[in-house]
Amino acid sequence: MAKLYLVRHGKAAASWQDDPDPSLNGLGHEQAAAMADAMAPLGPLAMVTSPLRRTRETAAALESRWRVTAEVEPAVREIPSPGNELSDRSAWLQHVMTGSWADADDWLRPWRQGMIDRLMAIEVDTVVVSHFVAINVAVGHAENDDRVTVFRPDNCSITVLDNDNGGLRL
Repeated sequence: MAKLYLVRHGKAAASWQDDPDPSLNGLGHEQAAAMADAMAPLGPLAMVTSPLRRTRETAAALESRWRVTAEVEPAVREIPSPGNELSDRSAWLQHVMTGSWADADDWLRPWRQGMIDRLMAIEVDTVVVSHFVAINVAVGHAENDDRVTVFRPDNCSITVLDNDNGGLRL
């Protein structure tokens, strides 16, 4: 049974509707350092991170502590959004987050399933640095809860799941 430590990235320097790939701000870097301090005694562990800058910067605090390199994995990336207009993303995301996966656009289902499949394929204790909705996908799957937003993980929070014979368990 593998333990999965799902870490939400630190506080970003810009909002989701203002920048498609912001870095961390000063507080975000402090949060990442605090997360690395908390996780340090558990490792070194395998690491997987979303390809986006804020997750890579969050993972870097732990990578340097453990002297490991995280695997960059597109399957654990942020929820994709329709179109290229940044100004439309916030309203779209707020709408999606209040619903269920059954009500979500069909094109989101492969992204969601890809996140679940990737986590269920992990066989060793692993830190996964990802995003709010992606972590909600994992917890919702573990709890058999179809809501898009199951809980509200804070920046650099650590959500622990067990991958128990191909099933996720809180």
